[in-house]
Amino acid sequence: NTVSNLIMIIPPIFGAIQSVRDGLEKRYIASYLALTVVGMGSWCFHMTLKYEMQLLDELPMIYSCCIFVYCMFECFKMKNSVNYHLLFILVLFSLIVTTVYLKVKEPVFHQVMYGMLVFTLVLRSIYIVTWVYPWLRGLGYTSLGIFLLGFLLWNIDNIFCDSLRNFRKKMPPIIGVTTQFHAWWHILTGLGSYLHILF
Repeated sequence: NTVSNLIMIIPPIFGAIQSVRDGLEKRYIASYLALTVVGMGSWCFHMTLKYEMQLLDELPMIYSCCIFVYCMFECFKMKNSVNYHLLFILVLFSLIVTTVYLKVKEPVFHQVMYGMLVFTLVLRSIYIVTWVYPWLRGLGYTSLGIFLLGFLLWNIDNIFCDSLRNFRKKMPPIIGVTTQFHAWWHILTGLGSYLHILF
Protein backbone atom coordinates (compact mmCIF):
# COMPACT_ATOMS: atom_id res chain seq x y z
CA ASN A 1 0.00 0.00 0.00
CA THR A 2 2.91 2.37 0.62
CA VAL A 3 3.91 2.25 -3.04
CA SER A 4 0.31 2.65 -4.21
CA ASN A 5 -0.03 5.80 -2.08
CA LEU A 6 2.76 7.41 -4.11
CA ILE A 7 0.25 7.55 -7.00
CA MET A 8 -1.73 10.04 -4.89
CA ILE A 9 1.34 12.03 -3.89
CA ILE A 10 3.76 12.51 -6.79
CA PRO A 11 1.53 13.22 -9.86
CA PRO A 12 -0.59 15.83 -8.02
CA ILE A 13 2.56 17.66 -6.91
CA PHE A 14 3.55 17.97 -10.57
CA GLY A 15 -0.04 19.01 -11.36
CA ALA A 16 0.14 21.81 -8.78
CA ILE A 17 3.52 22.98 -10.11
CA GLN A 18 2.19 23.01 -13.69
CA SER A 19 -0.94 24.88 -12.57
CA VAL A 20 1.25 27.59 -11.03
CA ARG A 21 3.35 27.77 -14.19
CA ASP A 22 0.22 28.05 -16.35
CA GLY A 23 -1.21 30.79 -14.14
CA LEU A 24 -4.34 28.79 -13.30
CA GLU A 25 -6.65 29.81 -10.49
CA LYS A 26 -5.85 28.81 -6.92
CA ARG A 27 -8.75 26.34 -6.78
CA TYR A 28 -6.91 24.06 -9.22
CA ILE A 29 -3.70 24.25 -7.22
CA ALA A 30 -5.73 23.55 -4.06
CA SER A 31 -7.28 20.47 -5.74
CA TYR A 32 -3.90 18.97 -6.59
CA LEU A 33 -2.45 19.73 -3.17
CA ALA A 34 -5.53 18.29 -1.44
CA LEU A 35 -5.07 15.01 -3.33
CA THR A 36 -1.41 15.03 -2.25
CA VAL A 37 -2.47 15.47 1.39
CA VAL A 38 -4.87 12.51 1.07
CA GLY A 39 -2.03 10.38 -0.28
CA MET A 40 0.34 11.45 2.49
CA GLY A 41 -2.29 10.82 5.18
CA SER A 42 -3.06 7.41 3.73
CA TRP A 43 0.65 6.60 3.61
CA CYS A 44 1.07 7.59 7.28
CA PHE A 45 -1.93 5.49 8.30
CA HIS A 46 -0.86 2.37 6.43
CA MET A 47 2.67 2.64 7.83
CA THR A 48 1.55 3.04 11.47
CA LEU A 49 -2.08 1.78 11.67
CA LYS A 50 -2.62 4.33 14.45
CA TYR A 51 -6.00 6.02 15.00
CA GLU A 52 -4.53 9.52 14.65
CA MET A 53 -3.05 8.60 11.30
CA GLN A 54 -6.39 7.09 10.26
CA LEU A 55 -7.92 10.53 10.81
CA LEU A 56 -5.10 12.01 8.73
CA ASP A 57 -6.15 9.57 6.00
CA GLU A 58 -9.94 9.90 6.18
CA LEU A 59 -10.67 13.54 7.01
CA PRO A 60 -8.62 14.93 4.09
CA MET A 61 -10.79 12.74 1.82
CA ILE A 62 -13.75 14.87 2.93
CA TYR A 63 -11.86 18.15 2.58
CA SER A 64 -10.45 17.34 -0.86
CA CYS A 65 -13.86 16.24 -2.10
CA CYS A 66 -15.30 19.56 -0.90
CA ILE A 67 -12.64 21.37 -2.95
CA PHE A 68 -13.55 19.21 -5.98
CA VAL A 69 -17.26 20.02 -5.49
CA TYR A 70 -16.43 23.73 -5.31
CA CYS A 71 -14.45 23.49 -8.56
CA MET A 72 -17.19 21.55 -10.35
CA PHE A 73 -19.88 24.07 -9.41
CA GLU A 74 -17.65 27.00 -10.28
CA CYS A 75 -16.57 25.80 -13.72
CA PHE A 76 -18.73 28.43 -15.47
CA LYS A 77 -17.78 31.37 -13.26
CA MET A 78 -15.98 34.59 -14.04
CA LYS A 79 -12.23 34.22 -13.63
CA ASN A 80 -10.83 35.04 -10.18
CA SER A 81 -14.25 35.46 -8.57
CA VAL A 82 -15.15 33.58 -5.39
CA ASN A 83 -18.52 32.00 -4.55
CA TYR A 84 -18.57 32.79 -0.84
CA HIS A 85 -21.96 31.14 -0.29
CA LEU A 86 -20.80 27.79 -1.67
CA LEU A 87 -17.47 28.15 0.12
CA PHE A 88 -19.27 28.75 3.43
CA ILE A 89 -21.55 25.72 2.93
CA LEU A 90 -18.62 23.41 2.12
CA VAL A 91 -16.48 24.67 5.02
CA LEU A 92 -19.47 24.27 7.37
CA PHE A 93 -20.08 20.75 6.02
CA SER A 94 -16.41 19.86 6.61
CA LEU A 95 -16.51 21.22 10.17
CA ILE A 96 -19.72 19.35 11.00
CA VAL A 97 -18.41 16.06 9.55
CA THR A 98 -15.11 16.48 11.41
CA THR A 99 -16.82 17.26 14.72
CA VAL A 100 -19.34 14.42 14.48
CA TYR A 101 -16.72 11.92 13.30
CA LEU A 102 -14.37 12.78 16.16
CA LYS A 103 -17.24 12.25 18.62
CA VAL A 104 -18.86 9.07 17.25
CA LYS A 105 -15.76 7.45 15.67
CA GLU A 106 -18.00 5.47 13.33
CA PRO A 107 -16.39 4.60 9.95
CA VAL A 108 -19.82 4.15 8.34
CA PHE A 109 -20.60 7.81 9.07
CA HIS A 110 -17.42 8.87 7.28
CA GLN A 111 -18.18 6.56 4.35
CA VAL A 112 -21.73 7.93 3.98
CA MET A 113 -20.54 11.57 4.09
CA TYR A 114 -17.77 10.83 1.60
CA GLY A 115 -20.25 8.94 -0.58
CA MET A 116 -22.58 11.96 -0.62
CA LEU A 117 -19.78 14.18 -1.87
CA VAL A 118 -18.73 11.68 -4.54
CA PHE A 119 -22.38 11.27 -5.62
CA THR A 120 -22.62 15.07 -5.97
CA LEU A 121 -19.47 15.08 -8.11
CA VAL A 122 -20.79 12.27 -10.30
CA LEU A 123 -24.12 14.03 -10.92
CA ARG A 124 -22.43 17.34 -11.69
CA SER A 125 -19.92 15.65 -14.02
CA ILE A 126 -22.69 13.87 -15.93
CA TYR A 127 -24.57 17.17 -16.27
CA ILE A 128 -21.44 18.91 -17.61
CA VAL A 129 -20.54 16.25 -20.19
CA THR A 130 -24.15 15.77 -21.28
CA TRP A 131 -25.35 19.37 -21.61
CA VAL A 132 -22.40 21.76 -21.55
CA TYR A 133 -19.08 20.26 -22.67
CA PRO A 134 -19.83 17.00 -24.52
CA TRP A 135 -16.28 16.98 -25.96
CA LEU A 136 -15.04 16.25 -22.42
CA ARG A 137 -17.10 13.08 -22.22
CA GLY A 138 -14.10 10.77 -22.71
CA LEU A 139 -12.05 12.32 -19.91
CA GLY A 140 -15.07 12.64 -17.61
CA TYR A 141 -16.21 9.05 -18.01
CA THR A 142 -12.64 7.70 -17.90
CA SER A 143 -11.95 9.39 -14.56
CA LEU A 144 -15.31 8.20 -13.22
CA GLY A 145 -14.85 4.65 -14.51
CA ILE A 146 -11.35 4.29 -13.04
CA PHE A 147 -12.50 5.67 -9.70
CA LEU A 148 -15.55 3.36 -9.58
CA LEU A 149 -13.41 0.34 -10.51
CA GLY A 150 -11.19 1.13 -7.53
CA PHE A 151 -14.28 1.46 -5.34
CA LEU A 152 -15.56 -1.92 -6.56
CA LEU A 153 -12.23 -3.62 -5.84
CA TRP A 154 -12.11 -2.04 -2.38
CA ASN A 155 -15.56 -3.48 -1.59
CA ILE A 156 -14.58 -6.91 -2.93
CA ASP A 157 -11.50 -6.76 -0.70
CA ASN A 158 -13.63 -5.83 2.33
CA ILE A 159 -16.20 -8.57 1.73
CA PHE A 160 -13.87 -11.39 0.68
CA CYS A 161 -10.74 -10.46 2.68
CA ASP A 162 -10.31 -13.88 4.34
CA SER A 163 -10.88 -15.79 1.10
CA LEU A 164 -8.43 -13.58 -0.79
CA ARG A 165 -5.82 -13.99 1.96
CA ASN A 166 -6.14 -17.79 1.80
CA PHE A 167 -5.97 -17.67 -2.00
CA ARG A 168 -2.74 -15.63 -1.85
CA LYS A 169 -1.12 -18.19 0.45
CA LYS A 170 -1.58 -20.88 -2.21
CA MET A 171 -0.47 -18.80 -5.20
CA PRO A 172 2.97 -17.62 -6.36
CA PRO A 173 3.81 -14.16 -4.99
CA ILE A 174 3.43 -12.45 -8.38
CA ILE A 175 -0.21 -13.59 -8.59
CA GLY A 176 -0.80 -12.76 -4.94
CA VAL A 177 0.29 -9.17 -5.52
CA THR A 178 -2.36 -8.69 -8.21
CA THR A 179 -5.11 -9.67 -5.74
CA GLN A 180 -4.16 -6.93 -3.26
CA PHE A 181 -7.40 -5.11 -4.07
CA HIS A 182 -6.96 -2.56 -1.28
CA ALA A 183 -3.74 -1.43 -2.97
CA TRP A 184 -5.59 -1.28 -6.30
CA TRP A 185 -8.19 0.92 -4.57
CA HIS A 186 -5.44 3.45 -3.77
CA ILE A 187 -3.94 3.32 -7.26
CA LEU A 188 -7.23 3.56 -9.15
CA THR A 189 -8.91 6.17 -6.95
CA GLY A 190 -5.72 8.24 -6.95
CA LEU A 191 -5.54 8.07 -10.74
CA GLY A 192 -9.29 8.65 -11.13
CA SER A 193 -9.13 11.68 -8.83
CA TYR A 194 -6.11 13.08 -10.71
CA LEU A 195 -7.96 12.70 -14.02
CA HIS A 196 -11.03 14.30 -12.46
CA ILE A 197 -8.98 17.37 -11.53
CA LEU A 198 -7.82 17.55 -15.15
CA PHE A 199 -11.45 17.21 -16.23
